[in-house]
Amino acid sequence: MAIYLTQESKVLVQGMTGAEGMKHTRRMLAAGTDVVGGVNPRKAGRTVDFDDRAVPVFGSVREGIERTGADVTVVFVPPAFAKAAVVEAADAGIGLAVVITEGIPVHDSVALTAHARARGTRVIGPNCPGLITPGQSNAGIIPPDITKPGRIGLVSKSGTLTYQLMYELRDIGFSTCVGIGGDPVVGTSHIDCLTAFEDDPDTELIVLIGEIGGDAEERAAAHVRAHVTKPVVAYIAGFTAPEGRTMGHAGAIVSGSSGTARAKKEALEAAGVRVGSTPTETARHVLAVLDGAARDGAARDGAARDGAVGGEKVGDGAVRDGARA
Repeated sequence: MAIYLTQESKVLVQGMTGAEGMKHTRRMLAAGTDVVGGVNPRKAGRTVDFDDRAVPVFGSVREGIERTGADVTVVFVPPAFAKAAVVEAADAGIGLAVVITEGIPVHDSVALTAHARARGTRVIGPNCPGLITPGQSNAGIIPPDITKPGRIGLVSKSGTLTYQLMYELRDIGFSTCVGIGGDPVVGTSHIDCLTAFEDDPDTELIVLIGEIGGDAEERAAAHVRAHVTKPVVAYIAGFTAPEGRTMGHAGAIVSGSSGTARAKKEALEAAGVRVGSTPTETARHVLAVLDGAARDGAARDGAARDGAVGGEKVGDGAVRDGARA
């Protein structure tokens, strides 16, 4: 299982014929992604050869959907055109728009995410690495060869930290890794992904990566406390960042005590989340939680076996079958 992206996903690439679009389309295809077309009105009707696969170029997202059944688009267009690209995709009925583009003006991000939401289109990003379901599909720029399919779900504001945790936990593997982006306005939140991973039967543990700025992690902590039954392990970047200064992502700005790494850590820990002080320590927390769950499972199995053999006296001395109890 996975969230948002599977081997059945059919992917369009808006901006496929540009330098970045070409490079990452080739990588997505190599990872097994079913890239069914590109979109560029000026090059409609052409095909682009990627090793052993020729990918058609369509004049619009609507044409691409009608011709291929595409349900995902990955957006590699310049910032000035990103809003129009997402609006076009949403109006055409695409289910998922993965917006890689960095530097989109905030008012454009507000408009495109609101428009997509009204049309029933989920936006990942903007300014994000995309998402990957290892062994199935890869939509964006996440390196596909640093991990394997497994039972951890990962949601992260940071692309680089997404890659690091994927590598640190490569021996266990991941169900889906989602880079939601670190801009002030994004289309998919930590809470959205926590909800999806909670509902995914093959995700056993969730890793949440946040950073200084805003209150997204505090809101995620409240959601974990109220709605998430699976173990969650977190890492917050930015403990050494100076207050009142934008650091890295456009959304990573701290004012007073609001949005600090310490405040986020305290909120998450109060919700029962283990929070690592470094990515490596975070990975160790994951291993410890999974190891503890495995030991608990083995103990329960042993108790069940003992009951099946010995039975249990109940009530007036009758013996209940332990295997059915």
